[in-house]
Parts: sequence; structure tokens; C-alpha cells
Amino acid sequence: MIEWLTEPWQLAFMQRAFIVALISAVVCVVVGAFVVLRGMAFIGDAVAHAVFPGVAVGFVLHANLALTGAAAGIVTAVAIALISQTRRLNEDTVIGIFWAGSFGLGIVIVSTQDAYTGDLTSFLFGQILALGDSDVIAVAVVGAVLVALTFLLRRQLIAVSLDRETAKASGLPVLVLDMVLYAMVTAAIVVALQAVGNVLVLALLVTPAATARMGTERLGTMTAAACVLAAFGSVAGLYISYHYDLAAGGMIVLVLTGMFLLAWLAAPKHGLLWKRRSAAPLEAR
Repeated sequence: MIEWLTEPWQLAFMQRAFIVALISAVVCVVVGAFVVLRGMAFIGDAVAHAVFPGVAVGFVLHANLALTGAAAGIVTAVAIALISQTRRLNEDTVIGIFWAGSFGLGIVIVSTQDAYTGDLTSFLFGQILALGDSDVIAVAVVGAVLVALTFLLRRQLIAVSLDRETAKASGLPVLVLDMVLYAMVTAAIVVALQAVGNVLVLALLVTPAATARMGTERLGTMTAAACVLAAFGSVAGLYISYHYDLAAGGMIVLVLTGMFLLAWLAAPKHGLLWKRRSAAPLEAR
């Protein structure tokens, strides 16, 4: 058992994978807590797909895929925030439009090329086992900035998330905070793309926070618990993928999903089994 746990740490590429997985997990949870609080998980999927045309442009121009993807994601996020201000369309509708449009644009751009490369494939499905030292440093720096910014703006973001009209009446710049949150979601997604890829990144952003929310109503407690769950799920997923030769990104997501299902079944007060157990004495009467 000890060898099963220690063997991966003896390999440099696995050490880097563990570090990036842990950083990605914490960053996504800290930002994702507000995504779950606002009930806007769809924005994570939309931004992840919005990154795709930027990646496609970078692929065509032989530029840095992370930078071009981040630029496309931020532009789309800002556009969603601006257009969502109109009362004629709700936020989900605008997000859905850009979700489909961005992914369609990415497909069209990629279709202009004669062949696909490993770079594009790894960006879509993750490349956590192929990261270098510079990738680890970049993820750590961006992650630290995002976590610091989130804690700096947490009160304003909470106020906007709970009651936009009251926040606006109290003088908070709601539109600016919306754009900042969307930009933070974009940056968190670009960080997590290294670990799980464009296709699965929504799970890292939403699933740990949703799992923790099954057991608590307090944002601080939820965020702390979600960080622990995300870190455990990421490390466990990497261990399983290493020992059984499975896709690392997909395995991380499956472990996180399994923990959510367990919480949905057995979480105190809100779990399915707990509710049935509480309702049983009433039905007996």
C-alpha cells in the first residue's frame, strides 16, 4: 500500500501533475463557489467553449494556445455581461447564444486546416502528464492572483450574487463586478485546461462546490470543504489514472462526480437517504 502511494511521487512528471492538479482544484473552487451561489453553472460551460475559437486561432497562427484562448474567453465573458444587462433577455439566454456561437466559430476555424495536431487535442482533453516546470510556475502565479482577487472582492461578489437589485441600490458597480467575475471564471478555466481540458473543465469549476453545498449553507464553510474535496478528488484521480493507465483528466472528473453522487445520497439534512429517514416516522404516524 505504501509503495502504491509513494511510487508516483518518484517521477518528475507526476510531481508536476500533482502540483498543477492541486492548484487548479483550489483556484476553480474559490471562483466556482460564486458560480454555484449564483446558479450560473452554464457560464462555466459557455466560457469553456468560448475559449475554443481562441485556441483554434492560436493553433492556426502557431501562437500560444493558452493566451489566445484566454483572450477569446475574456472577450466573450465581457460581451455576455454587457448584453445580459438588457431586461428583454435573461442571462441564461445570452450565455446559450454565445456558447453555441463560440463553439461553432472554433469548429469553422479548425476546419480550415488540413490536419489536427497533438497540441489542439491536448488542449481539448488535458495534458497534465506532459507539463513542464514553466507550466507549473505559470499556473501557480495565475492561481495566486485569482485567489487573492477573489478574497479581496468576496463581500461585493456575495452581495451581487444574493441580491443584484439591493447591491445596485447600495451603490455597488454591479456591471463591473459581473465582468470581473466572468473574467475570473475565464482565467480559472484556462488554468484548469492544463489539468482536465476544455471538454471537462466545467466539472472542476462546479462539481466540488456543488458537493460541498449539499452539506452547508455558509459560503466560507462551503468553499473550504470544496477545496478539500477538489484536492482529494484530483489527487485520487491521478493515482488511479497512473496505476491503471487511464486518462488523467477524465479520471479526476469521475472521482469528483462520484463524490457528488455520494453527497447527494448521504449528506446530512439535504441527502436523499437523510430526507427519507427523517420522513419515515411521519409516514408511520
